[in-house]
Amino acid sequence: MKNGKHKRTNPTETIVAASGTIAGAVVGSIAGPVGAVAGAIVGSVAGAAAGAVLEEEEERHAHHNEELDEEIGVYDGTLGAAKKEAPPAKVGAYSAASAGAEERPSTPPAEGPIQDVED
Repeated sequence: MKNGKHKRTNPTETIVAASGTIAGAVVGSIAGPVGAVAGAIVGSVAGAAAGAVLEEEEERHAHHNEELDEEIGVYDGTLGAAKKEAPPAKVGAYSAASAGAEERPSTPPAEGPIQDVED
């Protein structure tokens, strides 16, 4: 029903509440049938609370990721483009490093030269 009066239950909350019910019933069964029922009730309440917290954190994380995606240009097709306030390029050429023209160091790396495996 989409009349706004019923809260939609999230799958995470339901699964964690069910797990809490089972765990509570198992632990409560030590005290017998009454303990199993009481443990199931307490476990379901604790599980539902834990599930609600997990779901809220997931929503917060998803919202944060959406904000980051929007900021870097994932949605409007400007991924990796310079910001509007960035100064314009002076020369329309690529940088040497992005073109793969970086200089090789004149000294060997500190680890020494690459060794041949067959030696």
